[in-house]
Amino acid sequence: MTTARLARSLVCAALPALALAHATPVVSTLGPLRNRLMPRLAGQGRTDHVALTFDDGPDPLSTPFFLRLLDERGIRATFFLLGSAAVRDAGLVREMGAAGHEIAIHGWAHRPLLLRGPRSTYDDLARARGAVADITGQPPRLFRPPYGVMTTAAHLATRRLGLTPVLWTCWGEDWRARATPGTVHRTVTTDLRGGGTILLHDSDCTSAPCSWRNTLGALPRILDTCQDNGWQIGPLRDHGIPPANRVPNLTGQYT
Repeated sequence: MTTARLARSLVCAALPALALAHATPVVSTLGPLRNRLMPRLAGQGRTDHVALTFDDGPDPLSTPFFLRLLDERGIRATFFLLGSAAVRDAGLVREMGAAGHEIAIHGWAHRPLLLRGPRSTYDDLARARGAVADITGQPPRLFRPPYGVMTTAAHLATRRLGLTPVLWTCWGEDWRARATPGTVHRTVTTDLRGGGTILLHDSDCTSAPCSWRNTLGALPRILDTCQDNGWQIGPLRDHGIPPANRVPNLTGQYT
């Protein structure tokens, strides 16, 4: 066997292992497993607090309605923005920051990271981080991957960029065409507990057309449910997510 053929054989043999290493973090997409074994990645924080988060914005047609409702209720949230959308509506992003909301990133383009290699993943996150930092004057600290799918390359990129990946403990499935305000509220609250992180969408850029209206319609009831349970509602920065080297004890507190 020639040296060239041996090299090709070794590369071919290594490819399955490399693909597996790249995709292994995808198991965190499974909500029950993530919530049980990866509380920090799931966004579990203070048991007296619920983190409210939105993905896929900003959208000038829908995001202002959410900002108005949240302002009326005196509540701040974390918005995971797409970098490509943020640069198109930089004024809206600055308005969100000025209102006290936490600005995080959802990548530059809403494309599954499983389809990206290490260089492409890093470039996508770095571009989004840089764009949001230029607009707001502050580099974002948090990242949520499109579709909630993390990869090894994404973990490495977030570490290099000083970003913390955060997924969610419950969602509203508000992107579905058959969603209604009632189903969004019911789906969120079925799995909602103190210390949880809620995922909703303030844009329908990857959802059914006008699906954001169902989210907006469900939001007051979701906020009421949190308040009825005595949970404070706010952004992830107030959520008390522990550092990576801390784990919850049997009482749910972090040591």
